[in-house]
Amino acid sequence: MSLTFLWTDILVWGLVISLFIWGKLIGRSPQVQQQWLRVFNSKVAMVSAVLLLTYVLFALLDSIHLVINQHTHSLLDLALQHLIDSTERTYSAPFALTEYNKSTQVLADGTTAQIYLPLKYVNPQQSIGFLILQGFSLGLLISVLLVTLHTYWRSLKNNQAWLILAPKMLKNETQLPWLTAYITLTLVLITFSVIYQLSHHYHVLGTDKVGGDVLYESLKSIRTGVLIGVLTTLVMLPVALILGISAGLFKGWVDDVIQYLYTTLNSIPGVLLIAAAVLVMQVIMGNHPDWFASTEERADIRLLFLIFILGLTSWTGLCRLLRAETLKISQIEFVTASRAFGVSRIKIIYKHILPNVMHIVLIAVVLDFSGLVLAEAVLSYVGVGVDPTMHSWGNMINQARLEMAREPMVWWSLLSAFFFMFILVLAANLFSDRVQFVLDPRNQDGRF
Repeated sequence: MSLTFLWTDILVWGLVISLFIWGKLIGRSPQVQQQWLRVFNSKVAMVSAVLLLTYVLFALLDSIHLVINQHTHSLLDLALQHLIDSTERTYSAPFALTEYNKSTQVLADGTTAQIYLPLKYVNPQQSIGFLILQGFSLGLLISVLLVTLHTYWRSLKNNQAWLILAPKMLKNETQLPWLTAYITLTLVLITFSVIYQLSHHYHVLGTDKVGGDVLYESLKSIRTGVLIGVLTTLVMLPVALILGISAGLFKGWVDDVIQYLYTTLNSIPGVLLIAAAVLVMQVIMGNHPDWFASTEERADIRLLFLIFILGLTSWTGLCRLLRAETLKISQIEFVTASRAFGVSRIKIIYKHILPNVMHIVLIAVVLDFSGLVLAEAVLSYVGVGVDPTMHSWGNMINQARLEMAREPMVWWSLLSAFFFMFILVLAANLFSDRVQFVLDPRNQDGRF
């Protein structure tokens, strides 16, 4: 067994480490601390943050790959190995005991008949009620343990006795609504714990055409959705920052060239531009199959290209906003005085422009996240998204297109993809609304 890294693994873990360092650095500023305290002071934002962290945790677990017996597995694969091993013959509905379609069988008396065959990996002897109780108890136990550890850590950080601080946190008598976060965390843990216990004996969300467990496909698709939303921002951000600030500060021919560039890019329909770039990439990859050692590497490179293509076609909106804000800031007295004293433009950007446009950057980043998650689903639906062998909600919806038209209709794949994507996009939208409200200078009273 050895550790291996795909390109997207390196990028996502590099981003996590960068965000951790960035958080440590900006956390020293009392103003920034107050802004983020105001963000998390909202119960809606706290619930959304817990849900988003749950999705990120699944994505990170699926971004640590191990090579075992010449096969690549992620930590999430190892945790869900029982779902991989329980592949049925064909479709089955959620919690079904038999296949969804009848099959022709020869009976003991020599006659043939159309019957529903029992599922191979379902154990109807196991009581669903007992499994739910077992999962509920396990989830509650883990939640109590985590809440206790967190309250103890907060007491150490605030230099307060645990017996005094913990009751305050559990009664929402602190600055942040910790009780709301704990309740959300408990519900999430209990839900996943119950589903995990049930998944050992039943197909909780049914199976697909080739008998694959839909719950496994839905959980594996989390990584694709989160990576598209997060890493595309990482690609888009430097381009938008450099070009937007340069256009607003240098003006003249620099501004003209950058405006011409993003105006031309905006004049081309985005979906057509992305589809053309993806098709070119597919042709290049098809002509060089020797570039990839495995199917996982090929699918990962295609995901990486899609992220770059989405990033390079999505920077124009933020660039326009940054150009306008930089034009405004460059006319303010302290920037004019800095120029008069001979301060270099690089220092002006670093000291005056960049800190004053960061609220726009943060708002744009969190607002664009949900849009990029939906963009992946749409692109995969029309066949120009991620590799068909990669798990994604877009591919699930694309497959469900034919399943919805058949008789009897197979509905659970579409419902599962929609549910998981809906929760992620809803949490991202609610959290971005709060960030936008707090960071907007016009909302200084902090009401929400």
